[in-house]
Amino acid sequence: MAAAAAARRAGQLLRVAGVGRAPARAASRSVLGGPPRAGLAWRPSRCGSSAAQAPAAKAEDDSFLQWFLLLIPVTAFGLGTWQVQRRKWKLKLIAELESRVMAEPVPLPPDPMELKNLEYRPVKVRGHFDHSKELYMMPRTMVDPARETQEAGRLSSSVQSGAYVVTPFHCTDLGVTILVNRGFVPRKKLNPDTRQKGQIEGKVDLVGMVRLTETRKPFVPENNPERNHWHYRDLEAMAKLTGADPIFIDADFKSTVPGGPIGGQTRVTLRNEHLQYIITWYGLCAATSYLWFKKFVRWTPGL
Repeated sequence: MAAAAAARRAGQLLRVAGVGRAPARAASRSVLGGPPRAGLAWRPSRCGSSAAQAPAAKAEDDSFLQWFLLLIPVTAFGLGTWQVQRRKWKLKLIAELESRVMAEPVPLPPDPMELKNLEYRPVKVRGHFDHSKELYMMPRTMVDPARETQEAGRLSSSVQSGAYVVTPFHCTDLGVTILVNRGFVPRKKLNPDTRQKGQIEGKVDLVGMVRLTETRKPFVPENNPERNHWHYRDLEAMAKLTGADPIFIDADFKSTVPGGPIGGQTRVTLRNEHLQYIITWYGLCAATSYLWFKKFVRWTPGL
């Protein structure tokens, strides 16, 4: 009897244990998709943590883009303000140049160092030409303000190509020889034999504008002294070739004589396009500022 009671008691314990394990096995199958393996432990998923980090990263990227794009209107505003200052400087420079050009001519200074501050200043000299050492600055077109005004905006032009005739001029009062741009001649009159009537002999009084040496600009050919073709004013080289001093003046229009070069070939112009630059940069600033506010600034209703 005692043995039978003990057996029944053991069976009850086994049945109770079996019932308690079944839910655990079912839970393992439902989570892992199969029976649990020895040595493996179940851990909670991190999907929730990754999902929380994504909005933070996106917000950081949007903040960087926002402030980076703000550089466009800020930079445009700065460039527009800089052009305002440049325009003031250019207008002052133009006013100074106009007053210098319209000033009364003064005697040519005996010291060449004084000429550095006298470009475009009219000076007067007295002496005679040495036509045997003419130089030719070419190709050139004649400065004619009336014609240029009439042909402004035209696709075609009746401009004639030629050269400037640069002739050594001995100043009797100063005892120096300078270089004088007598003016424009068409290409067919380049040979001095074709304009003998215009080759002035004897002493003359001249008025001209002081010009300084030039440096070669990009795309301008090199001077060719061997062929006597000069594309820019290299006063040292010109003076060395002719035996003159490195002093250069453009003779005025009144120096023109029948059959000779046409004087007054000084083009006194300064480009002043700063106003359109100001409009461009400030316009770009306004447009990009509007787009930036529309994109990144959120207006709260009711405020």
